[in-house]
Amino acid sequence: MTSGRSNPTEPFVGLLMFIAARDVENRVVAAMRRAGIDDITLAQARVAARIGEHGTRLTDLAEQAQVTKQTATALVDRLEAAGYVERVPDPRDGRARLVRLTDKAGALMPVARDEEQRIETEWEAHLGARRMRQLREALTLLREITDPYRDEP
Repeated sequence: MTSGRSNPTEPFVGLLMFIAARDVENRVVAAMRRAGIDDITLAQARVAARIGEHGTRLTDLAEQAQVTKQTATALVDRLEAAGYVERVPDPRDGRARLVRLTDKAGALMPVARDEEQRIETEWEAHLGARRMRQLREALTLLREITDPYRDEP
């Protein structure tokens, strides 16, 4: 089995993926700022991005965002105060609560999706259609072994 790096001075592929993902996050938040949305931080956006369509428990958000429950609580508190999320009873467990996006948060989605589309278009122009398709295919295959949340609603 080979290491995948023919040259040990080449950056680790995980670092390269992190750099690209970090750029995407920064660009999406910058697009929101340009759209006049300046009351949500990158940390809050990271947590909000992990909220499922029907809501997500706070403990699950903390785990997915890789932050402590206390940090996730503080971020959700700020998102709730700004009107982007609400806490609602979990229909599957009356003792539990779900964090759910509000209509105000839904209004952010077109801004984020438009920027994501611009990024993909830019990457495809840089890489070419064939390499972009291969990148998507490779990352989709990697998701099978790296994303424990891939099957969540």
